[in-house]
Amino acid sequence: MIKSMTGFGKSSLNLNERNYQIEIKSVNHRYLDIQVKLPRQLSYLEEMLKLEISKKIKRGKIDVIITFENNSEKGKNIKINTEITKMYISELKNLAKEENLLSNIEVTDIAKFPDVLLIQNVEDDETIKEEIQTVLFEAITKLLEMRKAEGMKIYEDLQKRIDKVAEEIKKISSISTRLIEEYVVKLEARVKELTKMQEIDKYRIAQEIVIYADKSSIEEEITRLNSHIMQFKNLLNLQEPVGKKLDFIIQEMNRETNTIGSKSCNLQITNGVIEIKTELENIREQIQNIE
Repeated sequence: MIKSMTGFGKSSLNLNERNYQIEIKSVNHRYLDIQVKLPRQLSYLEEMLKLEISKKIKRGKIDVIITFENNSEKGKNIKINTEITKMYISELKNLAKEENLLSNIEVTDIAKFPDVLLIQNVEDDETIKEEIQTVLFEAITKLLEMRKAEGMKIYEDLQKRIDKVAEEIKKISSISTRLIEEYVVKLEARVKELTKMQEIDKYRIAQEIVIYADKSSIEEEITRLNSHIMQFKNLLNLQEPVGKKLDFIIQEMNRETNTIGSKSCNLQITNGVIEIKTELENIREQIQNIE
C-alpha cells in the first residue's frame, strides 16, 4: 500500500537518569534528504542514525531533532587540572615572597580558582548507542504509522480519480467508433450534392474513408491509456515506494491524451479530453505526496 511522505513521530526514554527525546518530521522531496540535529557529545552517532532511518524510509525530507541529558553519576569523572593548579601555586608563592606575606596556601582555596576542577563525562558509548536506537525505532514507527494513514486517504482519492479517467476514455472510444460511420454518410451526401448524381464512385469514397480513418484514428492511444491505467492500479497496491513510477505513468497518459485532442475534431471528444487532463493534473499533484 502506498505511503505519504508527510508525517511526524516522537519518542522519549528516561533510563538510569539518562533522558532521551527524538522528534522526526518528514515532508515531500524528490529524493531522500536526512538532516539530524543532535548534541555535540552524540555527534559520533549521526551516520548510524541516518543509516537506520534510510532502512525504513526511501523518499522525503527528514528532519530529526535529538535532545539528551545525562544526570546519572555513572559516566562522570572529576579531575584536577594539575598544570594550571601548579601555575596558580607558583604565582601565589612568588607574590607572597615579593610582598613578604604568609604563603600558607590551602587546597580548598586553590580549588575555587577557575579551571582547577574539571568535570569530565566518560560516556559508555555502546550503552548510549543502544538506548538511542530504541528511542529512534519507536519514533520512526510512529512516523510510518502516520505516513501509512495519510497514504490510505491518498489511495482512495487516486482510485476514484483514475476510475473517472477510465470512464471518460470509454466514452471517447465509443464516440470515436461512430465517427467513421458518420463521416461516410456526410461524405456521400456531400458528393451527391456537388455532382448532382445518384451514382457515385464507391472506390473513391472508400479511399477517402481510409485516409480519414487513418488520420483520425485514436485506437492506439486508447489502448495505451487503458494499459497505463492497469499499470497505475497495480502500482497502488505494491508495498514498495512507487511515487516516481506513478509520476512517469501520468506523464505518459498526458502525452497520449494530448495526441487524442490534436486528432479530434469532435466536440464531445474534445470535452472528454479536457475532463481527462483535469483529472490527470489532480492525480499528478497527489502523487507528489507519495513516497
